[in-house]
Amino acid sequence: MLKSASSLLAIAALAAVTTVAVSADQPVIGLITKTDTNPFFVKMKEGATEMAKSRGAKLLTAAGKQDGDNAAQVTAIENMMTAGAKTIMITANDSKAIVPAIQKARAKGVMVIALDSPTDPQDATDALFATDNYKAGILIGEYAKAALAGKPAKIVTLDLFPGHPVGAQRHNGFMKGFGLAAPDKSVNTLGTAPEIICQADSYGDQAKGQTAMENCLQKNPDVNLIYTINEPAAAGAYTALKRAGKEKGVVIVSVDGGCAGIRNVKAGIIQATSQQYPLKMAALGVAAGVDYATKGTKVSGYTDTGVTLIADKPMAGVDSKDSKVGESLCWGK
Repeated sequence: MLKSASSLLAIAALAAVTTVAVSADQPVIGLITKTDTNPFFVKMKEGATEMAKSRGAKLLTAAGKQDGDNAAQVTAIENMMTAGAKTIMITANDSKAIVPAIQKARAKGVMVIALDSPTDPQDATDALFATDNYKAGILIGEYAKAALAGKPAKIVTLDLFPGHPVGAQRHNGFMKGFGLAAPDKSVNTLGTAPEIICQADSYGDQAKGQTAMENCLQKNPDVNLIYTINEPAAAGAYTALKRAGKEKGVVIVSVDGGCAGIRNVKAGIIQATSQQYPLKMAALGVAAGVDYATKGTKVSGYTDTGVTLIADKPMAGVDSKDSKVGESLCWGK
């Protein structure tokens, strides 16, 4: 968990994109995100940019064209090494396929830090700064169980795409929190159960989430609980429900806690979401990169950057904060 709102806001006070002049001894740090359009990664880039400015580092940035674009990330690693980056931070699009490129970088003395998404294996990078995505799933699963109040569950899951560890951890954590038999956090396949009446990939995209939910409603219109990989997918699911006249009485739970997502909690579109803090992930990564460039010290292992359950209707036995708190902290704004 975050130590305090003030500590997050201290990091978040760094908020405008500024170009830093290059000098011969200036640390060069790379940030490679899954895409450059998802608001989660936009916020991550903001945090990295402003921490780099405050620490006198030059930040190089790149992104995949869409979720799952490994080739662009491999090219970005190569380009950043050529440009002199001594630390590269990455949210991997393909947790396995990116590993050979990371190994080449580390063999040449580049420190590689995974943000948000671990590689497979996790120790392919020097360190991981991320939310505990399995715990994030557990929190919304516990909330959903309480919200159904004993009604038989008819669940739709709108997932990321097959084989991605974050998608699996959130999905399986949700199952475990709900009380269904689920794989543990080390397994990158999605658990199944009779209560899950439809399972579809959304790629974390609102339009794809809407289409996936429309397809699920055609297969089985009798749904009372929807789990989504993130809040854009949740917004798409709600649109599909509303167009079908089925939005009432359906509990939607999600993960991310972005400002738009928290507004949807406030509006009653999403009942609960697990909030994480990408600005903090990136800011910590840049600080570690500067320390490596200037002192030769490397970070290692996993740093948990915190998760908070946000819901405006509290459930007995489930610890949560309301949307007012969520708005004050959304992604470290």
